[in-house]
Amino acid sequence: MTFIKSLWADECGAAAAEYALILAIVGTGIALAAYNLGGAIKNSMGTATNCISKVGTNTAPPANC
Repeated sequence: MTFIKSLWADECGAAAAEYALILAIVGTGIALAAYNLGGAIKNSMGTATNCISKVGTNTAPPANC
């Protein structure tokens, strides 16, 4: 019974598990931020491409150029 109580009270691996959980949460946040930033950059480049391609033509550029 004493052996089981000592195993229950042992917290040697608790810190490693906590650090792994923190790392997983931070890593997920970084991945989501990078994904959203990539989408924003893609949209900005598409808008810039459309504005540049309309220069010198008889069509009016979009309002956001």
